[in-house]
Amino acid sequence: MIVTDIIEISKKQCKIMIDNEFAFVLYKGELHLYGIKKREPIEEKNYDKIMNEVLAKRVKLRAMNLLKSRAYTEKKLRDKLRAGQYPPSCIEEALTYVKSFGYVDDEKYTADYLFYHGGKLNRQQIFMKLKEKGIAEEIIQREYQNFVNSGEAPDESELICKLLKKKRYDPEGDWESHQKIMRFLFSKGFSCDKIKEALSVYGKNDE
Repeated sequence: MIVTDIIEISKKQCKIMIDNEFAFVLYKGELHLYGIKKREPIEEKNYDKIMNEVLAKRVKLRAMNLLKSRAYTEKKLRDKLRAGQYPPSCIEEALTYVKSFGYVDDEKYTADYLFYHGGKLNRQQIFMKLKEKGIAEEIIQREYQNFVNSGEAPDESELICKLLKKKRYDPEGDWESHQKIMRFLFSKGFSCDKIKEALSVYGKNDE
């Protein structure tokens, strides 16, 4: 293994290229410690120490520090660690580590998300937002059904009526205003049946 390049990325850190491929990022003080010099081989024992001890520990600490401030899905935490340019094997080891303590749990994350946000969103919005966070669809399906069974899921017609009120929709308005509000509700992920249901009753029970 030949160190083909050492690229400075900050005042403290360098990106190490081995055999013309990115290997890892080290602090400048570690270059001398592990005998890393451009166009010279890196000893296997030093490479193993960097990967299995130094960086493995560093990425675990990084993951733990990130989780102190907020909850992450597995995908979002992996993306965050990748942005730190840690080796993939070290990232996976760190994820296994934090998951073993329950610090990353996509099912719990989904259940918590539904508890705090589910009452304000329709089904399609919930699925879309959770998929964007990297939650597997089977987990979303299962936790959403639990949410519905709990009786906490909002009635979508009621959600639509709240939006109609917020938009100051006039049931007696012209055809163009009716089509505009229809397009708006479609864009929010509501089904045609639910939209028609809400529009048919909106304003009829007002004093």
